[in-house]
Amino acid sequence: MPSVTHPPARETVPPQGIGLVWLRRDLRLRDNAALHMALRHCQKVALVFVFDRDILDPLLRRGLQSDRRVEFIHAAVTEMDAALRDLGSALIVRHARAVDAIPALAAALGAQAVFCGRDDEPDARSRDASVEMALQRDGRLLHTAKEHMIFERDDLLTGQGTPYSVFTPYRTAWQARYAAQPQLPHATRLQATDLANLPDVLQQPVPGLGDLGFAPTNLRTLKLPLGAAGAQELVEAFTQRIDSYDQTRDFPARKGPSYLSVHLRFGTVSVRELVALAWARMQAGSSGAQVWLSELVWRDFYFQILHHHPHVVHRAFKPAYDRILWRNDPEQFAAWCEGRTGYPLVDAAMRQINATGYMHNRLRMVVASFLTKDLGIDWRWGEQYFADHLNDFDLAANNGGWQWAASSGCDAQPYFRIFNPVAQSEKFDPSGDFIRRYVPELTQLSPRDIHAPWKASADALRVAGVRLGQSYPAPMVRHDLARAETLERYAVVKSAI
Repeated sequence: MPSVTHPPARETVPPQGIGLVWLRRDLRLRDNAALHMALRHCQKVALVFVFDRDILDPLLRRGLQSDRRVEFIHAAVTEMDAALRDLGSALIVRHARAVDAIPALAAALGAQAVFCGRDDEPDARSRDASVEMALQRDGRLLHTAKEHMIFERDDLLTGQGTPYSVFTPYRTAWQARYAAQPQLPHATRLQATDLANLPDVLQQPVPGLGDLGFAPTNLRTLKLPLGAAGAQELVEAFTQRIDSYDQTRDFPARKGPSYLSVHLRFGTVSVRELVALAWARMQAGSSGAQVWLSELVWRDFYFQILHHHPHVVHRAFKPAYDRILWRNDPEQFAAWCEGRTGYPLVDAAMRQINATGYMHNRLRMVVASFLTKDLGIDWRWGEQYFADHLNDFDLAANNGGWQWAASSGCDAQPYFRIFNPVAQSEKFDPSGDFIRRYVPELTQLSPRDIHAPWKASADALRVAGVRLGQSYPAPMVRHDLARAETLERYAVVKSAI
């Protein structure tokens, strides 16, 4: 596959003419690296977003016509179009294959170069290489900018010049590098005079969801703030509680997280701005900001793992773990997906993702451990389910998280560490408030009984109106027995630990 060039720009990008800014996972005008590069080196710019049929058509073929992510993107694109129209221009929007649309549009505009943020997912790299080749055949250039991470690719290497495969030393190196070379937000401000004159045919309204083949979801009823304006609203709210993040982040019934993950995924907020916020608060002594910054560093870590080890998309990071023989019971997998395992915290978490497209980070670990180590189901099954349902699905982070839970990934938990779903429930949802929100059939159980209804007395179940096996499932496996089976199943990789 041809490599996509990443020149320093000033020496190669023409100082005059039109630059086409191709928006992908950077859906904002503020602190946009590709836009910043284009404005520095081109006399005028035009901006385009492509609803890429190579991405959307497979969703439609799989029956995912109601996809909250498409609606989220659509809202962000509509917001950007409105902002550009306020400046007397518009966002060019295409519903086509990006590999066809971008070269054709660059030719139509007479743009000497196309600018975009880098994306290291394998399919994205292949797409960008095809676009670059098509542009080069027409005498045009593709220039990419570091956008959705702080340090990428080979920015951070060990003393031996190799990629990091363990998070803690990576984080130490990351923080040292940031202290010496902070990656600050771009101060670019787009003005009407920066924008190329577009013919009317390129100023058509943003197509509706229906025009794309998709139906509205419950995204707006969930009251998730949308677009770059919504992201800033969440940033301002989280700033008020960031200092207690380390104390509240693990409790799904509390307002602890930032809820910015989907905004980071699609670039309606800048990771540079968020890191600058966390860094400043950490320097002022905030332990909450320090822990949150560590979560942002995990993103960079998983991105560089994907870049250096693309085999993780389909196989275990540690090859020995591909020898595991999974049980892969389809009926048990369906029960896990639908939130009817008989373990209340697991069921509440799965019902949350099904109803909202969101799952609390602590619960992602709990349900992943349950699937792989209680049910003995291949982590790739769960990874795909999350890929289909998470609003904030990101290949690198999703893959990294699932391989961590299955112990097959880098910096993995040892295979003999297996989350006890009842203990996790008692510790992180002690009153059962989160469980009651998503498993209402258990609402009347006491905080003592709600974590393991099968241990409750017959009288307690009767008073609460719970009939195990009828109104609520009996546990599908015994955790202690499942744990023993997992240790036996993982014995094939003992030599690799």
